[in-house]
Order: sequence, then C-alpha cells, then structure tokens
Amino acid sequence: MAAPMLEEGLINSDDYYAILNTRKEASSDELRAAYRRMCVLYHPDKHRDEKDKTAAEAVFNKVQKAYQVLNDPSKRAIYDVYGETGLEAEWDIVPRRRTPQEIHDEYERLAKEKEERRLQQSTNPRGAITVGIDATDLFDVYEDYDMEFSGVPSIEVKNMSITQSIDAPLTPTDTAVLSGNLSTQNGNGSGNFNVAYRRIFSYQSWGEFQASAGGGPTLALKIFRNINKRSFVSCTGSARLLSGTVIAPGIATVAGRQLDKHTMGYMTWRWGMASSMTTMVVRDTQSTHTMCQMQLGIPNSFVSVSFTKKFPEHDGKITLAAKVGLLGSVFEYGCDKKISRHSRAAAKISIGIPAGVTLRLRLARGNQTFLFPIHLSHELSPQALFYGTVAPLLAYWFIKVLVVDPFLNKRKTDELAKERDSKQEMMDLKKQEAQDEVHLMQEMVQRIVETERNREGLIITRAWYGKLVIREAEEENGDGEVGGEIEGMIDVTVQLQCQVKDSKLMLTDASKAALPGFYDPCVGEEKNLRVQYEFHGEQHECTIADNEPLRIPKRSHHVNPS
Repeated sequence: MAAPMLEEGLINSDDYYAILNTRKEASSDELRAAYRRMCVLYHPDKHRDEKDKTAAEAVFNKVQKAYQVLNDPSKRAIYDVYGETGLEAEWDIVPRRRTPQEIHDEYERLAKEKEERRLQQSTNPRGAITVGIDATDLFDVYEDYDMEFSGVPSIEVKNMSITQSIDAPLTPTDTAVLSGNLSTQNGNGSGNFNVAYRRIFSYQSWGEFQASAGGGPTLALKIFRNINKRSFVSCTGSARLLSGTVIAPGIATVAGRQLDKHTMGYMTWRWGMASSMTTMVVRDTQSTHTMCQMQLGIPNSFVSVSFTKKFPEHDGKITLAAKVGLLGSVFEYGCDKKISRHSRAAAKISIGIPAGVTLRLRLARGNQTFLFPIHLSHELSPQALFYGTVAPLLAYWFIKVLVVDPFLNKRKTDELAKERDSKQEMMDLKKQEAQDEVHLMQEMVQRIVETERNREGLIITRAWYGKLVIREAEEENGDGEVGGEIEGMIDVTVQLQCQVKDSKLMLTDASKAALPGFYDPCVGEEKNLRVQYEFHGEQHECTIADNEPLRIPKRSHHVNPS
C-alpha cells in the first residue's frame, strides 16, 4: 500500500484525546480523571530539578489546553468536526454556546464565504477541445468492385472545435463572462464570440444578459429566481438579428423542485423553431445517480433513462443509458475514473440506430476538457463493439502501469522527502519533547512496575512503535534485546508502562504518535505498535495498526510455551 501523503500541519498539531489518552466518546468524569492522572505526572511543582521542571511545564501546558477544549461542550463540538483549525475560525459572528449542528452549519457558511471571496479575486478559465474522428473504414465492409482497395484503412479527422471561457468578477454581485468557439467540419469553418453580464440581485435571484457574434448577432436574456427553499424557476429569451430584422426568436422556461433529500424534478418548455415539452427526474446519492427524461416536441420526441454506479473509494463510475425516440434509438455504456489529483479519464460506447457505433473518449485536466468522439461503424458491428470496449481498457491499463503509477509514486516520494526536509527542525523538536517526557516518567514507572509485580499484574517487557521489522531489529542487537532507537522505530516500553492502571492498559483509536512520550519516527509511512507483556507471570504479545485501539491484557495475546 502506498504511503499516505503528509498533510499541512500534521506535525504541528496535537491530538487532544491522545494527549489525555481518552476515547472520543469520553464523559466529563472520564476526562476529569484522565486530566488528574496527567497532573500527577507532569505538574511542574512535583519536580525539583530545574530542567525537569521546565520540561514538565511544557507538557503540563499541553495537557491543560487539551482539557480546557474537551471539557467545554461548544469547543469540543468544534474540535471534533474541524480540529484545531476550527477553533481558530472567526466565531464572533455566532455565539459559541450553540448545538453541534448549529456550529457545523455556521462553520460551513463561513468556509463557503471565504471560498467565494477567493474566487472573486481571480478568473475561472474553462475550455474544451473536441476532435471528431471517422474510423468507420476499420470495421465497415463495402462491396464496391469498381474501387481499388489499398489495404490500409483510412482514418480521418472530420470535425474539430475549440471552446474557451473566462469569468471576470467585477464586484461581489457583478460578473462578466467572455467565451468563444471555433469549429471546422469537412473543410468548412465557423466561429462565434460571446459576452455576458451576470448580476446577483439577492440570494434568491440573479439575471444574465448575453450578446453573441457569429452567424448573425444574437441577444439573450436569462432570469433565475428561487421561489422557496425547494423550488426555482428560470426563463431565457433569445433572438437573432439579420439586416435589422428579428429572426428565430425563442423562449425556454425551466421549473425545478426538490422532491426529497436526493431527488430533483424539472419541467422545461421551449418555444421557437424547435418547440418541446420536457420533464426530467434526477436522483443523486453518494453511491448512485439516476435520471429519467421524457420529451414531446417537434421534430423529436423521446424517452431516456440513465443509471450511474459510483465507487467513491476508487474515485470511479460506471454508467448505463438508453434512449428511444422518433429519430432513432441509442444505448450507451461507459466508465469514468480519476487518474490523478487533477485529472479524470472516461470512455463511453454509443450503439445507435441509425448512427452505428461510436467510441467517446474524454480527458479532463483541471478546467480543461479534451473530447474525442470516434465513429467506428455505421452498422451494428460486433467487431467495432469488441475493440471499442477492449482497446480503451487495455490502453488505460498499460498507460497506468507503465506511465501514470511510476510517475505518481516518484512524485509522492519526492514530495514526502521534501516535506520531511522542510519539517526536520519541527520533527527534531517533537523528538526532544518526547525524550523529556520519558525522563519525567521514569520515577512513576518504577512505582507502577513494583506495584504490578507484587500483584502479578501487567508489566510491559518490550514495546516498539513505527515501521516495524522485529526480526531484523532483534538480529541487529544480537541477543534479541532491542535497545535505543532503530531507524523508523522507537522503543516505547516506558511510555506504555506509564499508562498502566490497575493492571490494565487501554489506548484509543487515535494515532499513537500523539501519546505522551511518543513521536513519529517515520513521518508519512505506515506505523504499527508491537507490545510484549507479562500478566500473571505469563508471556503475551500483540501487534496493532497505528489507528487501532488497544486493550490489554487479553487471553488471545497469550504466547504458548514452545
């Protein structure tokens, strides 16, 4: 498994629950008990040596801060959702004494406003390049004996278009949009240029005026209005001017209503050269997307349905769609996959009557989209279907294995190394703080070990944390005793023994790197905790993942004598 990437602030931030070694569902009494236990160990007044007193004061301040946040219901609700970043937000707008849901909603609103302000300070360029390819000569067979056949199929670019647009915020409520399109088909070119002005009247409504040049000047006006929280309506009117005369006027009205949490219904009426009435229902959940549509109009009426299955864990989708109408029928299937942080690739096969078989490839990189509709066959050719389906999958697999994965792995490794170098000073500081904490634990650990030994209780004999390679570590020390520090791994025997209370040791599902006396010995890599301990004089051992809870002693950890 690939090593996780470092996140901003990972090394600087503290896990308050881990500092107190309490679970996230801990009650006020549990927090108070954990806080008192930490105070007994780290209160500066309990240490006479000036160096120990300074080290204890630094740890005690962290313990106090963690307890103050977690013991305050409002602060705790903020921290549980957003961590330390949420505590630094501009909460003056909303009283802190709110429910967790109210705090969540307010934070989302503040974050949205911040993002909107950021977007208003920059343009938002978008573009699309479409290249239409005619590859029907590969699969269509023509029995024309008067034509000479060269034996080499002819693949031609039939059409191409380039579209680009830029949003230019003028004020918080006014935006100018510039867009243009150039296209060519069978040697004939055309283009147009659009200028639009959009104004937000209120949080319920906005309007847009658009002027286009190309194929005759065109003017359009669009008005959008939220009727209530669940409904909206928009109306668009357009007209083309030719020699001072209005031709091809058109009106389009769309009404939408939210039917339930995941479902929207739309009704569209268009009047003009191609009049129609369309109704559509869209249901979008975390795992699926379904759309049903029916249109009655001139010259085309149709019924269509599409279903998309989402795979969030893999950032992928699979889509099936069908459309039946007066002008023909189409069946489609395809997939969409995120291939890098800013890129997605998609492929779709369209089987139509009378259109034939078409393979549509799409690559999106940021706000730029590249489309390649490849016409494979005019007829329903099994060969076209097979190669149109298999060839993109094989090409994706080869490119992913030979190009994308090596590139991403190298970039992750370089970024991880760069991040480690930039934070080396902070990592060294964390290490020194952990060593100081271990020094403060020594006296208490001796008392705990003595108490546990007298009752034949829980004694931690050896414990390691980090990138564990136990056998190599044992061989390096010869006699099997792991002492000091090995690269990527630290000895945490003292740290765990200090957490033992009444012959029990309980650790939460937080990262162990935040526990008192711990630090991260291999930043950005997977870590484990391995513990060997005695209970009732018998040997036990276990190994857990970094974010896995631990509760010992357990019978399942017992080591049978050989």
